[in-house]
Amino acid sequence: MSEKEGAKKHHEKEEKPEAEVSSIKAGDIVLADFDAWIQEPNELYDTTSEALAKEHDMYNEKIQYGPQPLIVGKGRLFQGLDESMLKAEVGKEYEIVIPPEKAAGPRDPKLVELHPVREFLKQEIEPRVGLEVTVKNKPAFITAVTAGRVRVDFNNRLAGRTVKYKYKIIEKPTKPQELVKLLLKMSYGSSEGFDVEHHDKDFKLKLPDACKYDQKWLITKFRFITDMRDVLGAETVSFIEEYVKPEKKEEPEKKEERAPEKKAKKTPEEAPKEPPKEAPKQAPKEKAPEELSEEDRKKK
Repeated sequence: MSEKEGAKKHHEKEEKPEAEVSSIKAGDIVLADFDAWIQEPNELYDTTSEALAKEHDMYNEKIQYGPQPLIVGKGRLFQGLDESMLKAEVGKEYEIVIPPEKAAGPRDPKLVELHPVREFLKQEIEPRVGLEVTVKNKPAFITAVTAGRVRVDFNNRLAGRTVKYKYKIIEKPTKPQELVKLLLKMSYGSSEGFDVEHHDKDFKLKLPDACKYDQKWLITKFRFITDMRDVLGAETVSFIEEYVKPEKKEEPEKKEERAPEKKAKKTPEEAPKEPPKEAPKQAPKEKAPEELSEEDRKKK
């Protein structure tokens, strides 16, 4: 083997790991930027770009814009988008058009119903076209409002529509802790405060205080466990809730402030005490004449 061929082989070996990281397979979690349009009438309905959202008057301050985590090849995306991403390379931009049968499917006329206006007014809902509502515990949207009646469509908004995607896979994370946090973000909406430990197929998550009493976490927890098993092959998923007794802060002892003792003033040597003076003896009271005895009368 020539020196040139040897160098070529060595170069191929160095590039092989990059090719493995760049290839996408079913079950991978990727971070992707995308813009999604309804082809007719070229209407933007979803985007990861904050600037584009503002430009098309669909900005939502509650949404975190930027690359979003997506699970590829597991039926979580439109079939046409799944198929495209399984062939995509990290860092390369793609633009695809997806027909209804590989997007939200055909529109079913049986899923369109008429409801009285009073049903919505009782719930303090003012019906208008385009408003998303919940009817009979099912999500729907209003397509028309006439005198006394509201037309409600239970089809997916994109049913029967051809859609267009412009996307780029930014990164394909591989570290288990990072993948767990991405699954948390997809199911619960946030991974903040979660501590993750794993040993092979066993995962332990220490829960933050914020989700211990959160009804949303109680609902999405089971979906998260399903994702952990389906995507990461987890065998055991444990949740740790810690309730630590708060320590009482010891207050510094307050020293009692004593009033300064008054120093006795030095006085000259005390004079000897004089004995108490006897009270003067009172002269006996003279008796009235009728009170005098015979002896008293003789004396007088």
